[in-house]
Amino acid sequence: MSRWKQGVKKVLNRIFIDGMSGMALGLFATLIVGTILGQIASIGFLADSFAGRLIAYSANLTKTLMGVGIGVGIAYKFKESPLVTVSAGAAGFIGAFAADLVNLGKGGIDALAPISAGKPGDPLCAFLAAMVGLEIGRLVSGRTKIDILVTPIVTVAAGGGIGLLTGRGVAYVTTAVGNFVGWGTERQPFLMGIIVAVVMGLALTLPISSAAIGVVVFAGADSNYGLALAAAAAAAGCSAQMVGFAVASFRENRFGGLLSQGIGTSMLQMPNIVKNPRIWIPPTVASAVVGPISSVLFKMTNNSVGAGMGTAGLVGQINGFSVMTAGIEGFSEPVSWYVALFEILLVHVILPAVIALGVSELLRRVGWIKKGDMKLEV
Repeated sequence: MSRWKQGVKKVLNRIFIDGMSGMALGLFATLIVGTILGQIASIGFLADSFAGRLIAYSANLTKTLMGVGIGVGIAYKFKESPLVTVSAGAAGFIGAFAADLVNLGKGGIDALAPISAGKPGDPLCAFLAAMVGLEIGRLVSGRTKIDILVTPIVTVAAGGGIGLLTGRGVAYVTTAVGNFVGWGTERQPFLMGIIVAVVMGLALTLPISSAAIGVVVFAGADSNYGLALAAAAAAAGCSAQMVGFAVASFRENRFGGLLSQGIGTSMLQMPNIVKNPRIWIPPTVASAVVGPISSVLFKMTNNSVGAGMGTAGLVGQINGFSVMTAGIEGFSEPVSWYVALFEILLVHVILPAVIALGVSELLRRVGWIKKGDMKLEV
């Protein structure tokens, strides 16, 4: 491999593997945790209580800090210095709200109006601002005697500046992509159900962040019925990967592997996939089957947080249950809790387990998958 190709590969790995992995850490600690706390606060006996209100306020503020979490998560992943890490968080926060801030122009103190509790902002712009800020900040970090001033100023100015300059453009592109996915799913739910479920399922198993992709692509699912259908298909496809690998590899990994893959991550199988890519067929077939069942047969809905999580921490199921039982105003009626629970269990757990197990056993019989091919390294 030429030096140029090695350089390109290194940059791409840094951005799309390490960078997005760091972004996922930030999303987990802010937006996803905030969403889970919000669901807890809405439980009947807590909803109108003092404790419930405290949890709800904490949840909203946690979601608003998404940009900070993304910046800190990326910097932590890159093992940057403390000053760069904290400053990247500030840059990420600016980036998250950059599009709205720029729209207001010379709004004075009112320019802070878009920043409100419960509103997380734009995750992709936060990612861009944090990445640029820390890459520039690390160049000056530790090189002067007044590092405590120089590093934060350079990091925040570079990252925040890029965020403000590109915020509206980034928001336009992500909105356009989301609208296209929603438009396509509403008109061709069967085909798009397969495509979205398979692509997001593969992304979940690859060493990139399907959670980050989900939050970016399906950001408008709360008000776009087609996008909500697509988000549900994505959640089903991701769940099929995790449950599929967990069940298909049970004879090798037993209950430990069932739990680590079923509610942890199917990414654990990547070393085995490199050795024998055919082991990826069973969960991928399961994704392709449950995607259109979700979007066509049951017309399930979900949101951006649940779309790329699969069964990890049951976040995909919790968010799907919440959206389905609440409905989407102007588009879909709420469904009863027992119907939502049945559909989620069937599409996210039972069908993927049965399909992946059946396909894997068939492939074992024809010799495409051999004993030990899906054994996890302890």
